[in-house]
Order: sequence, then structure tokens, then C-alpha cells
Amino acid sequence: MVQIGYHASHEQFTPQALLHYVQVAATAGFTGVMASDHLAPWSARQGQSGFVWSWLGAAMQATTLSFGMVNAPGQRYHPVIIAQAAATLAAMFPERLWCAFGSGQLMNEHITGQRWPAKAERNARLLECVEVIRALWAGETVSYAGAAIQVDEAYLYTRPAKPPLLLGAAITPETAAWVASWADGIITVHKPLDQQQAFIEAFRSNGGEHKPIFLQAQTSYAPTYEAALAGAYDQWRNAALPSTISTELRMPSQFDQLVDLIPREKLLEHIRISADLGQHREWLQQDIELGFDRIYIHNVNQEQLPFLHAFGEHVLPTLDRKESKESSV
Repeated sequence: MVQIGYHASHEQFTPQALLHYVQVAATAGFTGVMASDHLAPWSARQGQSGFVWSWLGAAMQATTLSFGMVNAPGQRYHPVIIAQAAATLAAMFPERLWCAFGSGQLMNEHITGQRWPAKAERNARLLECVEVIRALWAGETVSYAGAAIQVDEAYLYTRPAKPPLLLGAAITPETAAWVASWADGIITVHKPLDQQQAFIEAFRSNGGEHKPIFLQAQTSYAPTYEAALAGAYDQWRNAALPSTISTELRMPSQFDQLVDLIPREKLLEHIRISADLGQHREWLQQDIELGFDRIYIHNVNQEQLPFLHAFGEHVLPTLDRKESKESSV
């Protein structure tokens, strides 16, 4: 069945708080967790950015949920290190880890002092990293001399019996079509319905027809619409920036300068803002009808516990969940 999970936002909360939130999510009926893997938050107002790979070991031990993250190998991380980190977690917690890989954002990657490549070059680098990671998970000894990545006789001695599901992260239909050619599945973010339909069609018609599709659904729930909108605007108005801009900024302060110009109502195109639990249910049901196999709800405001309890009691039990495509992967 379609899984409804919780997004653990390391940009917004301490690792200790997030550990508590995923435990509450498990008891509330959420069936999985996804997490961010950033060095910096999107805004100084968010104020956190814990190291997800350290946190995952504790969180997976503390619950029985599945976990995944979106990672950008190739600059801040060498792909051999990511392959080893994921293999260790997957060996400790069999079939509970998935990994999504993307081309990254400058604000996390500039710390190496290397040149920030153009998008096409970053995509080519990502594909090199994926090839290295897959080979290592398969038990191969890898030596590789690519345009962006070099590996000298790397071998993983600790590996899971079954490697993690390897997804691609994408926002545009063009990237979705490319990801369909090499990934086990894809993950994207919430967007207007017509754009989401175009995204899904691009993925399915270019090799992703029988592959799972995951969604990070940016949401803001609060007792009143005004509180939900204010919480979203305070914490997550960066969502209104196009990816062509958000991938090119170096520091959270630059995001804060740009997003101060965004009208609050603009967020309605990018975040599901409502105090009506029935409306939130309708949005999630629409995601299920579109064909998403896993939906990770990111409540972008600061009030996580009221959201977890309300959705666990009034939203999750009321959804009509279809059979997922994941069994075919």
C-alpha cells in the first residue's frame, strides 16, 4: 500500500528533537521517515543543520520505520564514502534504508573550495557517482577515472544482503526524464497539479513506467489559517525560489535577502497551507490518485507535535491507499 511518512527537517530542529519527533510519528501511524542532508540551513531563522548520517543510526535503532535521505555525492562527499555509509546502515537495518541522489546546491558544496559546475556538468558528475556506488554495493573492487570522479581500488567489506533502493531527486520534467534512465525510482517536491502531472508523465514515458515515485509534500498545518500561513512564511518561504536560483546561492543570508521580497500568498503555489484537516486529506488523496508510492509530509512550521497528533488521529486513518508499484521493483 502507499506509505505516508514524516519528513525530518534537520535545517529546522536539533537532532535530539527530531529523534523524539520520529518516535512520535511512529506511534501516530506514519510508516517511514525521510531526512535532509545539508551542511547549512536555507535561512538563519531555521538555525540548525545536523549531520544526517550520524543521526540515522540512532533514529533507525529507536524505531522500526524505513528511512531515506537526499544526498549530493561528488563534491562535499566522495561517492565511496557515501556507498560505505549507506551500506553499513543497510547491513545493520536490512531493507529499511533508501537513498536519493541529486546534483546538489552551492550553499552546501562551496566549502570544498572547488569550482561549482554548471547544471549539465553536475548531472554528469552525479551519474559517475551513481555508477561507482552501485558497483561498490554489488561487491566489486572499483577503480575509476572519470571526468569528475577518481577511485583507486575501493572495496566495501561490509555490505547488506540487499542494497538500498537508489532514487534520483528531481524537480523539473526534463530532469525526471533523465533520472528515469538510471534510477530505481524518483523523488520530487510538491508543485501545482498541472506541473506535477507533467513531471510524472516525463518520468513514466522515459523508462520509469514501473518504478516507484516518492513525494516530499511541503505542508503547513496549524489551528488557524493565519497561523499556518505565518509559520510557513517564517520558516519555509525559500520554497518559492526556482531551483535555478536556489542551487546557485552560497549562504543562508543570501536566501534571506531574496525571500524577503516574496509575497505570502505566493507560498500557496508551493506549500499546502490550511487549518482544515479535511483539506489536507484531500490533498494527500490526490497524491495517491496521481500514483505516488510514498508521500513524506514536511510540516514546514515549528509546531511538529500538534501536526503529528492531528494527522495521526484524523488524516492518516481516513485515506484510501492504493496498491503501491514498489513490489515490481
